[in-house]
Amino acid sequence: MYTRPLARLIEHFQHLPGVGPKTAQRLALHILKRPEAEVAALAQALIDAKKQVGTCSVCGHLSADPLCDICSSPKRDNGIICVVSDSRDLIALEKTREYKGKYHVLGGLISPIDGIGPEQLNIKALVQRVSKQEAREVIMAIAPSVEGETTTLYVAHLIKPFTKVTRIAFGLPMGGDLEYADEVTLARALEGRRELE
Repeated sequence: MYTRPLARLIEHFQHLPGVGPKTAQRLALHILKRPEAEVAALAQALIDAKKQVGTCSVCGHLSADPLCDICSSPKRDNGIICVVSDSRDLIALEKTREYKGKYHVLGGLISPIDGIGPEQLNIKALVQRVSKQEAREVIMAIAPSVEGETTTLYVAHLIKPFTKVTRIAFGLPMGGDLEYADEVTLARALEGRRELE
């Protein structure tokens, strides 16, 4: 139905999350209508982002520098660390403008079915960070799912000897993702956090 280069472009768009066949077709046809310089700029932006964006050496958030803007900011409270599953959740929490502490990005959730154990996540660095740093509180801000609960309980068990551990309140639906929650719900979830028993 499509000429080979267009079919390849549609196929590549379908690899993106949330992009089905119709959306992929729409995106590909839109790209073909754009000026060549604009398409080249988009291609270069993709290549640059892939080459230049890594993770912060302290928290694991996406960064083009050794330290992300949050870890390098003197205005953030070093005594509070909010643990999130990935950078999308960190960005969602930052949009609330309520949280003034630091973060730690695990890089996923414990999921034996998917072959993801604690060793594959950024948990060891968190334990080292909390044990060496004077953290007053660690907030577990992980979405409520089976994998999220497993990860929350596992991490909390490891860091409880060093500091107070709380979790965000459950104003979020079970199985939901933080990145899709609105700012008000996230702000209330942060305010209503409680200590893990």
